[in-house]
Amino acid sequence: MKKISVIFILPDLETGGAERIVTTIANHLSRDRFEPKILLLRKQGGYLSLLKEDVEIIDVKTERIRHSLKPILREIYRRKPDIVFSGFGEVNAYLSLFIKIFPKTKFIARETNVVSEHVTRKEIKFFYNFYNNYQRIIAQSDDMKKDLITHFNIKKHKIVKINNPVDFDFIDAKLKTSVRPESFRHNYKNIVAIGNLSARKGFDNLLKVFSRLKNENILLHILGDGKDREMLHQMKDFLGLDQVIFHGKQENPYQFLKHADLFILSSRYEGFPNVLLEAGACGTYSLANNCPGGINEIIQDGINGEIADIENHEGFAQKIIEVLHQSYERDSIRNSIQSRFSKNIILNEYEKVLLDLMK
Repeated sequence: MKKISVIFILPDLETGGAERIVTTIANHLSRDRFEPKILLLRKQGGYLSLLKEDVEIIDVKTERIRHSLKPILREIYRRKPDIVFSGFGEVNAYLSLFIKIFPKTKFIARETNVVSEHVTRKEIKFFYNFYNNYQRIIAQSDDMKKDLITHFNIKKHKIVKINNPVDFDFIDAKLKTSVRPESFRHNYKNIVAIGNLSARKGFDNLLKVFSRLKNENILLHILGDGKDREMLHQMKDFLGLDQVIFHGKQENPYQFLKHADLFILSSRYEGFPNVLLEAGACGTYSLANNCPGGINEIIQDGINGEIADIENHEGFAQKIIEVLHQSYERDSIRNSIQSRFSKNIILNEYEKVLLDLMK
């Protein structure tokens, strides 16, 4: 039986959510049925080392996404894959206009965010007029699916909802070598937040919340880097938040999650937050802002976490204190995530979409 050739498209394999998911899919697709390749605009990123050797990397050596369209189209024309799987919003948008020039190739777009919240530039929004050219569009959450239908008139039958997978084997391997971070104080409750330091992750709101917790023995550990780093550091100093520690990007964030007393997701919007899944995989209870992006699909109230409104800074601060005074069963938290989002469950759904396209 001829194998189905699939080309996945990403800007790079830096350690982000979309990159993690595509790496997982490419690594674990059945080799009896599929031949996966990954086209990168630039061959760089921490996940390159995790990619299996039989996954070919196509490097088009292009720094900017807006300059990538011509080399991407050239590779599709030359290689004539059965399926093109584009996994990054801006590339998805540009590519949609050109799908019909490849009648023998099926195209899938995997959305990474609630589009109406995330895409603000008019020149990119224009391309969503052609989004129905895709044979399938994968939405990670009900919020994302509803947004595509309501704001971009995407045909309902083209959208397939597939939640993100959690690779428990990968996380457990990382946890075997993890130790309690030195910055965690034993006489304090240690809270962890992880994400790109940008407006969408809402760390400004989280700092305002912690300005109400100065008299509590609570430390906030923020992992990540981004364009708002300086602003957030200045905000921390202005508010006098000695109990907030910025750690930058961490190679093994799971040791922070495992030993945390609580994980907080402060985002203004999400796609389907991997870090919320990973916190649960580490057995850590979560408190998440009530924002679009599948939060209510992940959180099982009182089992693996709770949802509150972070814009109510005082109320969210009181919720943190309340949660920290409770105790939670780590195995139940892990099982809550594993039973719904484990790698095998989600990968079966991806394989089904790919196979159905070739019928």
